[in-house]
Amino acid sequence: MTDKNSDQRPSIVWFRRDLRLNDNLALNAALEAGGPVVCVYIRNPEDTHAGAHGAAQAWWLHHSLEKLRAAVKDRGNNVLLLTGPTQTVLDRLIDETGARAVFWNRRYDHASRDIDAAIKKHLKARGLDARSFGGFLLHDPMAVMTGQGKRFSVYSPFWRAFDAHYAPPDAIPASDRIPACAGAPESEDLSAWSLLPTKPDWAGGFRDAWTPGEAGAEAALETFLDQAIKGYKKNRDIPGQRTTSRLSPHLAFGEISPHRVWRATETLTDAIPAEDVIHFRKELAWREFSWHLLFHVPDLPSRNLNRKFDAFPWAENPEGLKSWTRGMTGYPIVDAGMRELWSTGWMHNRVRMVTASFLIKDLLIHWTEGEAWFRDTLVDVDLASNAASWQWVAGCGADAAPYFRIFNPVKQGETFDPDGAYVRRYCPELARLPDRYIHKPWEAPREVLSQAGVRLGETYPKPIVDHDRARKAALAAYGEISGSNAGDEA
Repeated sequence: MTDKNSDQRPSIVWFRRDLRLNDNLALNAALEAGGPVVCVYIRNPEDTHAGAHGAAQAWWLHHSLEKLRAAVKDRGNNVLLLTGPTQTVLDRLIDETGARAVFWNRRYDHASRDIDAAIKKHLKARGLDARSFGGFLLHDPMAVMTGQGKRFSVYSPFWRAFDAHYAPPDAIPASDRIPACAGAPESEDLSAWSLLPTKPDWAGGFRDAWTPGEAGAEAALETFLDQAIKGYKKNRDIPGQRTTSRLSPHLAFGEISPHRVWRATETLTDAIPAEDVIHFRKELAWREFSWHLLFHVPDLPSRNLNRKFDAFPWAENPEGLKSWTRGMTGYPIVDAGMRELWSTGWMHNRVRMVTASFLIKDLLIHWTEGEAWFRDTLVDVDLASNAASWQWVAGCGADAAPYFRIFNPVKQGETFDPDGAYVRRYCPELARLPDRYIHKPWEAPREVLSQAGVRLGETYPKPIVDHDRARKAALAAYGEISGSNAGDEA
């Protein structure tokens, strides 16, 4: 145990959703304090608050911790993996190491803020230096408010206010050495946490699609800047091509700082059109806007922001929900998206909107059912962005698309996947259909279906709902709470 009277008492760095060494303010504070550093990640089995991981993110967490531990080991230290109530674990670690300080990076959902505030109060009462830092977001959610000092409810003015005040801080490079504490306890075995699926092992597609960890995040950023940011504003809607950054899971786990991503957009050559750079930055800002909303409206993931929708006549449709989750609705663009999600833990953003609209407006299933499914199956799930985006599609959130704007799954497929590349990738049973029928196989003549090896209702399902009738039913349901039956189809 370290001498508590020594100036070399260690500082504890409590890792959470900040699994990186660069641009890590908590780690930097520990290094600046001098003395040894104790790095710890705490698994609290009683933790059911918003920071808990779904099955897909548990897979990512295993590999991200593995990479972080390897990077810290290369610098002469270790990341301790400990299990138990967070405050109890920290107290025990302080007693065992004689630590003088605990540093961490902030979380912004209501439950996490309450937990962190209680822990900070407790640690300070023990006489420790207990400090938290930013870094998960580009800004503190209280930093950008309307001229009347209220939260924003519309994205466009939020973006203008954010863009006017934000400037990325200087980079904080990772240290070559993180001095270890001789009195640190033994770490638990990562494999004993059982974060990886075994029977069955459904993560084969995950392994093919992703490289978790800080180095993987940097590689994803470089690939995007080299290959996809040019033309981003237009091409980002094409799911059959790799035209998005795919940084979302890395940001969700804090493997890369959003400041680092923004700074990278400031060093691009003049060959990259400004509209592409701005549009990408606006996507980063949508994440900020979502957390701005969640910070001020803690029940965003579970309750309609527009309370009028509390009276909406949602349907009980367990069979429809099951077909949707399995990618067996009979609408190829919807099914391709849900199968991409299941096989890779991710779904193209355009298709997320289409699949969400189908669940909410074709099947009349409450948006919280979809939000919960995404939260369990997405590797990039972000509590704020997930909830804000589902409410946006449902028409009950901030800056929402009107409920009566209903995505037509056939039109969306034909517009954004005109050659069927995306559908053919994830619905291979339709691969031999001609382009003109790939998004509406039920319209294909019998001989065309036969030549393509498609037997509707056997090899591929018939549509579980007629979109035109479902659209009218959705508008009628909306009319019950709004007095309007106007409609707009995308």
